[in-house]
Parts: sequence; structure tokens; C-alpha cells
Amino acid sequence: MNLFSKLQQRERDGSPLRVGLIGAGKFGSMYLSQARRTPGMRLTTVGDLDPARARQALATVGWSEAELAQVRFVDSGAELIASDAVDIVIDATGSPAAGIAHVLACCAQRKHVVMVNVEADALAGPLLAKKAREAGIVYSLAYGDQPALICEMVDWARAAGFEVIAAGKGTKYLPEFHVSTPDTVWRHYGLTAEDARLGGLNAQMFNSFLDGTKSAIEMAAVANATGLSVPDGLRFPPCGVDDLARVLRPQADGGALTHRGQVEVISSVERDGRPVFRDLRWGVYVTFAGGSEYVERCFKEYGLVTDPSGCFTAMYKPYHLIGLELGISVASVGLRLEPTGAPVAFHGDVVATAKRDLAAGEMLDGEGGFTVYGKLQPAARSLRDGGLPLGLAHKVRLKRAVAAAQSVRWDDVEIDASQPAVRFRREMESWSQAEGASA
Repeated sequence: MNLFSKLQQRERDGSPLRVGLIGAGKFGSMYLSQARRTPGMRLTTVGDLDPARARQALATVGWSEAELAQVRFVDSGAELIASDAVDIVIDATGSPAAGIAHVLACCAQRKHVVMVNVEADALAGPLLAKKAREAGIVYSLAYGDQPALICEMVDWARAAGFEVIAAGKGTKYLPEFHVSTPDTVWRHYGLTAEDARLGGLNAQMFNSFLDGTKSAIEMAAVANATGLSVPDGLRFPPCGVDDLARVLRPQADGGALTHRGQVEVISSVERDGRPVFRDLRWGVYVTFAGGSEYVERCFKEYGLVTDPSGCFTAMYKPYHLIGLELGISVASVGLRLEPTGAPVAFHGDVVATAKRDLAAGEMLDGEGGFTVYGKLQPAARSLRDGGLPLGLAHKVRLKRAVAAAQSVRWDDVEIDASQPAVRFRREMESWSQAEGASA
């Protein structure tokens, strides 16, 4: 509340929040469409490997030539972060390695950072957030993306005195999607390859949404930011909004959860492929316990949908607006010095898992590719087993065969230990083991 009035005051005072965006893709473009019409906020600089393409992205979403003339375009994230005209940096690159480098540069330059780059957060977010705190800057998840919206719902429930039982999002899921590849992805979306080509859609990116990888990455971010526990692999139970309280409760109470207080993703299709009634494919949810007979009676009196016992109920948001909502993070960070979600512990990790039998000598191709998908695991287990984080499973060669559905381990691959992202992840592993990773 009150962010808009505070932004208006910034506008009247002539001291708008000065923002730099790295990565002018779809998410970034959605933010650009709103930034130009938000008082108290100025986009001063855009960084993209192709500045001409970035300039065209602004024009496409409605920026006039006069407005474009006020924006500086650079081809380097480091140059943007060092700019005296930028106070808040948005990383919308999607590259784990680039994200780590950008956050560390923000620490050095004392610039707040909003991480659309949830891939980097899943790989090394807990240590990145620690470095940011030590540097006196704010590190924030990106509002509009589902992890930040889930964190908001968890915070709401806890601040209202409720015990959070589960939190997560919806997606389209069937077990066979784990082996989907860029060659098979479009039929699951009801598209042809030609439809996708005409729409400029990236097969590998869309496949990461389908094969469970993106869900694992986002739930790791939520677990690490809220302290909720992590199952050993998401279950993706089919569930509509009217059944949230019944399905997203512990197994001991008749539900699908392995833990009381965990993350989970629900499917918009039944296991036989039928659509779930009133699904939550695009939204987020939280289930919570009443905790007393009085509160449970209040649930009934005010028409809340509960489980059969009346002990559990739920709240949900049916949609998320992605980059169109990102200004909430920028405003919260710039006006209140508060993140819209940030890692507080290392609870969840995303481990590269074989889609098929992989032979020694094969090259892994990362998120959404032909070889591996990302599986959510408790951090303590992934560290104990030496699991290779998905964020580093790109363009690395296998030293030995890995069977289908098995986790790939650090010892299974040839990897350049001198790469900055590899070094930083290893530093986080050592730090978290010293601190004691949460199971």
C-alpha cells in the first residue's frame, strides 16, 4: 500500500527512481511498456548485447522518439551498473552466469538489484543475497514473476497469524513431460513448429516451462526466500482452486503433502489428460491452517472454502502479469529499501536429471534441452549426493554414462572449475555446509 502516492511525491520533488534494465527480451519489454507511464520512475539506461534490438523493443511497446532520446543504450551490463545515472538495476537476462556477475558488480557499485533472473537465484541466490546485505544494497526477487507473488502470499498469511501449510503455483503437467525435448514441445502446447516459428517462440525456453524445470527453479526460489520445506521432487498433484485446501494439506490429514509447510506445484490437467475444473494454471496459491475452533468457525461464517475437516483453507491469485507488474519491485526497493522476496536460507536446490540414458562423451545442453531437466531437491540432499546444479549443466561433457531419471553429479562431468559462476556456486556450497544446509 501507498507505493503510488510515494511515487507521485518523487515525481513532484523531481527525484524519480533511476532504473537500468539489463536484457530487453519479453519480460523486460513488458516492464518497459509500464515504466514510461509510471510517475516517480525513470528508465535511464538499457543494456543488451544488441542495443539496436533493445531500442526497437522500446519503440514496439510505445516509446516515442522523444522518450527514446532520453535513454542511453549500452551493450554491457557492467557498463550499465557503473553508470552514475542508475540507482536500481534490473537483471532480466535469464543467464545464471551473467546474473551472478551482475549482482557482484552491483555490490561493488552499491546499486540495488531486482532479479528477474530466477535461474541465477536458484543456482546461487542465498549467497548472492548475503553478499548484497553485506554491501548494504537490496537484492530482490521480481514482482510479477510467480516466486515473488507466492512470497507475498506467504508473508500475508504469516503476518495475519496463520500457519502456512503449502504455497506454490499452477502449471500444465503430465509425468511424460519430463522427457519432452525442443523437437516435441509444440504438440503439447497445441501448436505446430510453423506456428511457433511465425510467433518467434523459442522451443528450448518453452520446453523448460513444460518439462518441470521452470517449476523446480521457481519453487527453489520460494523455499529459499520463505523457509518453507522442499519435497524430494515435486509431485504436481492435479488440483483446481476449489480443492486447494483438500489437496494441499498433509498426507496424515488426507492430502498430498509430504510435509506440513512446504512448496508444491499443482497441475491443470488430470493424469489422463482431462482438464482440471477451475484450474490455476497461470496463478499462485497458499493454503493455511485455522489453528483454533474459533478461527475455523470464522472460516465457515465468512464463506471460505475449506477441506472436509474445516481446519484448512486457501487463498489464491488466478493470474500473474509478469513484467507488467515489475514496477512494484522497483518501487518497493527504491522507496522502502524492501525486497519483494529474497533468499534467507539454502533450503531448495535444482539438480540436473537425465531425460534418457546418457552416454559418456555426450554434451549437456541445459534448461529445456534434449538431455536433462531440473529436479527440485532439499539442499542438504543435493549437497550430500554431489548433485550438479542445473544452472551449470550447459555445454559440459559427461565423463561417464548416466541412466534415465538419475541425477547428474559433479563427478560425472568435465567442468572448468575456474569459471566465475562455478567458483561462486562452489563457494556457496562450502558456506552452506559450514552453516548447515536445511533438509
